[in-house]
Amino acid sequence: MVLLEVTNWTIINIILILVLLYMFGNWAIVKLRGRRAGGALDSAEFEKTMRKAQLIDLRDKKEFKAGHILGARNMPSVSVKTWETELRKDMPVYMYETGENISIRIALRLKKAGYTDVKWLKGGYGKWEGKVKKDDKKYDD
Repeated sequence: MVLLEVTNWTIINIILILVLLYMFGNWAIVKLRGRRAGGALDSAEFEKTMRKAQLIDLRDKKEFKAGHILGARNMPSVSVKTWETELRKDMPVYMYETGENISIRIALRLKKAGYTDVKWLKGGYGKWEGKVKKDDKKYDD
């Protein structure tokens, strides 16, 4: 009978594999739930319909000041509990961030809270092709 020798490296490798599987699984679940929710809009569609929506930038204040979509309000994702009740449920909510995962998570949260029309920018701010506003001042925060 052959027994496998379990070394410290074997344990570390197993832990790393489990962490990677968890991260990939979490990412995949968010993407699938987002696809099922059907709120992703490409840059052109987002721009065409955003004027009648509440436009939310989920990035932190520093990123927002470095450049944001014209007309967006900065409501960082880390403080969603604070600002989610400030939004109107009778108006569409459009949001974006650096990528998509945070937008999808917050969109699902808002839908659960009763918001019916929640959309996000597919690919995030990096895929935006429309007008942007940048603050010229340098900020230390």
